[in-house]
Amino acid sequence: MSVDAIVLGAGIIGVSTAVHLARRGKSVVLVDRRGAGEETSYGNAGLIQREGVVPYGFPQDLGLLLRYGLNNRIDAHYHLAALPKLLPFLSSYWWHSNASRHAVIARAYAPLIENSITEHNTLIEAAGAQSLIAKRGWLEVFRTDAVRDKEFAEADRLARDYGISYQTLSAADMAKAEPHLQGAFSGGLQWSDPWSVLDPLALTKAYLAYFESLGGRFVHGDAKSLKQVGKAWQVKTDDGLMDGASVVVALGPWSDEITYMLGYRFLLGVKRGYHMHYKPQGNAVLNNWTMDKERGYFLAPMTQGIRLTTGAEFGLRDSPKTPVQLERAEKVARSIFPLAERLDSEPWMGARPCTPDMMPVIGEAPRHKGLWFAFGHAHHGLTLGPVTGRLLAEAMTGEKPFMDISAFRPERFKL
Repeated sequence: MSVDAIVLGAGIIGVSTAVHLARRGKSVVLVDRRGAGEETSYGNAGLIQREGVVPYGFPQDLGLLLRYGLNNRIDAHYHLAALPKLLPFLSSYWWHSNASRHAVIARAYAPLIENSITEHNTLIEAAGAQSLIAKRGWLEVFRTDAVRDKEFAEADRLARDYGISYQTLSAADMAKAEPHLQGAFSGGLQWSDPWSVLDPLALTKAYLAYFESLGGRFVHGDAKSLKQVGKAWQVKTDDGLMDGASVVVALGPWSDEITYMLGYRFLLGVKRGYHMHYKPQGNAVLNNWTMDKERGYFLAPMTQGIRLTTGAEFGLRDSPKTPVQLERAEKVARSIFPLAERLDSEPWMGARPCTPDMMPVIGEAPRHKGLWFAFGHAHHGLTLGPVTGRLLAEAMTGEKPFMDISAFRPERFKL
């Protein structure tokens, strides 16, 4: 079968790209080894983070680095044996996180985030997925006045520089907003602009159904079978060989397997993460997607239950699960909210695909015609799926992208 485009990877990035190509009248086949949205896109905190204009940097404070070195925190954990292999990525990540360089990166990154809500809304309405969305923002809660005041000052800066909306909450305000939260919190910060997703997997599948209604096809196949045959790209699928004039690599943390095979050397790292769902005790209700700022975990009231998500684990992508952060987080979470039993048979683990400069790779490969990249979205894959899909589809079809994507070009790396 021959099509205009093959999209490798049916996470939120790949599905969104396939949708936007199909909306432009292109014949598209979406290929994945599993079902749509069942890998990294499944396990996130369910936020479309309109406030997330500043990407997560590597800590620069020596004292904080030493505390992370103890390896007993919830927000970050590392595998000691993996550090030699991770050192090239981590050292480059640390270098790019210098204050001046990080500020430049944030200015280039912000336009993607600024368009995240509007681009999701386009697909949400087209897919009829409004019931999966809550528009209440999300909440950070603080245990100390020092951290509270620092975060309030940063929120004020983001409001001035990027037009982000927020509300500060006193301890009394917190008690009204979340009556079942326990503990001596000094206050909270309500980010007003973000949207929350009640079921990230269901949202990806809704976008997939919309793609199929446009004439697109989803098939299971092996991305590693990709090869160039004449002027076309070919991949093996359960439905036979597929030929495409163009191919998009949107395989998240597995993207480097394909790019390496084709001669490109991206320094792609992963931040592994875990989640677990819980029932609330009795009639307890969690109203907001809530982050315990000083401890570094998230509680999200989703369709499947209250989802507890951890921070970043630095290890090899395919090494066995080590959910120590989840165990630590659960113990703390139970002290602030009445969680009942676990609802999942085992902790879920995923791997966020990360570039050392904290920005995704979006654009055409420099040495292969018809080869396009869309990966490396780190913590904001769900947030940036539709905006990435639109930008890439515009570039692929000869339209002028609605915003400048030069900052995300593959050539910024030594390939």
